[in-house]
Amino acid sequence: MKVNTGKGSMPLVALIAILSISAIVSLPGLAISPILDDLESIFPHASELEVEMLESLPSLMIIPFMLLSGRWSVKYNKIRLLVLGTAIFLLSGIGSLLSRSLMELIILSAVMGIGAGIIIPLSTGLIVDCFVGEYRVKQLGISSAVNNLTLVLATALTGYLAGIKWYYAFAVYLLPAITLILVPALGSVSPNIVAQNQDESDAPASISSKRILALMFFYFMITYCSLVVTFNTSYIAAAQRMSSDVAGWIISLFFLAIMLPGFVLNGVKRVLGKATNFWSLVVMGVGLVVMSLPHPKLYTLILGALLSGLGYGVMQPLIYDRAASCSPPRLATLALSLVMAVNYLAILVAPFIMDVVDRLFHTSQHTFAFLFNGVVTLIMALLSIRERDGLYAQ
Repeated sequence: MKVNTGKGSMPLVALIAILSISAIVSLPGLAISPILDDLESIFPHASELEVEMLESLPSLMIIPFMLLSGRWSVKYNKIRLLVLGTAIFLLSGIGSLLSRSLMELIILSAVMGIGAGIIIPLSTGLIVDCFVGEYRVKQLGISSAVNNLTLVLATALTGYLAGIKWYYAFAVYLLPAITLILVPALGSVSPNIVAQNQDESDAPASISSKRILALMFFYFMITYCSLVVTFNTSYIAAAQRMSSDVAGWIISLFFLAIMLPGFVLNGVKRVLGKATNFWSLVVMGVGLVVMSLPHPKLYTLILGALLSGLGYGVMQPLIYDRAASCSPPRLATLALSLVMAVNYLAILVAPFIMDVVDRLFHTSQHTFAFLFNGVVTLIMALLSIRERDGLYAQ
């Protein structure tokens, strides 16, 4: 079975291989989340910093190796880079599953971040290489959907496995084995497809630094604003005497909402046109404000999480498409690595920014972070009206 690329076709199995990369790039640090509260008893002599490193180290290592991978993709074969990064990821996952030492787990989490950093730009870079026009937008949307769906399913799976034995949670890190099995399907078609689709006649001569920096700032801001849902929902639920399971389901619905637009992205883009960013920011901002309402009910939290996720889910893959359009095809993966890196930077610094905001406004209410980020998002929506034909235009 063949898949239309916009200037030809490629085998379906090759597309599945590319999407399998999207399915694993969000996994680093995931296995820790369901057992984070239990790690102090599992490792009674561990400091709080050591426990936190298990969750934060992968993201810390991902950023520099994403940028290196983008640079390497210009000089070296992308399929070989994919094999290298996926193999590092898988081997560190196997080591984590077998390890019972905290220090070993910390080291392996850092190594996993290196592997993930290498393959993350390739997850979208190969789509940009192989697809053009609305076919590229469609596949970027599906890639984003696969990424978030895997995140939801894997989170549930790690929680279940951790309930049996805490170290079983690391079994989710074996998923890269599927990508390695499928890689041969890419090796035979990728050079032909890339050569066929990369027409540089209408492309810029080099990466537009002004546009890339603008996209990086835009992506950082919407990611930071959306992260309040994952970081603060559990606190609001606890304050309203809801169980931690309820908070987990709300966060899962948020990721599901991010996933959904990916399947209909071209339709959304056709309907909203140049106002896509404006309406996406409005929906996301309203969702965050709804979650900030005093004495929140379960239905308001669910509604707010769904709206926030839907708005963010439209913008994320379109940002990737725009980044690719701001560079010549041979440098598209490099441009994507620059833009995608700010996603992980936002994850690292968001807690510190939220703490600064709380201190600045002298508040300790977790709902305030939702209100503040919601207002920032709505202000960005107003500013985006001026950019319909500019830097962020879709």
